[in-house]
Amino acid sequence: MASTLNPYLNFDANAREAMEFYQSVLGGDSVINTFGEYMPDAGDIADRVMHASLQTEAGYTIFASDTPPGMQSTPGTSITVSISGDETERLRGYWAGLTEGGTIEMPLEMQMWGDEYGSFTDRFGIPWMVNIAGPGQQG
Repeated sequence: MASTLNPYLNFDANAREAMEFYQSVLGGDSVINTFGEYMPDAGDIADRVMHASLQTEAGYTIFASDTPPGMQSTPGTSITVSISGDETERLRGYWAGLTEGGTIEMPLEMQMWGDEYGSFTDRFGIPWMVNIAGPGQQG
């Protein structure tokens, strides 16, 4: 297998909800494993997500987990997830779905460099950028 670079997102007890939402928008197959599956004495965190993965038909992979007790969770402070390409309708569909319940910082619209671009923070506090390559451009 060739190497890949994938975002690994951490959440404060709502990783399952976030991954189910991302799957509803991006499609694909999701696998969710809980702390309780691997730690018989997990107690209060037994149902929280230890590791989740989403593999989409478009070739995207997103990993996620809930932050265990004792570790700090500060979503969105040091990462932005970027989706770019030239599949205009697919990317506009992702934009429409992922912005639901979120905050749009820059609307998805034509930019001076010839691409459609926009940015938002989703309802889970994760910042995203979407760039749709213009004619003759690469995303």
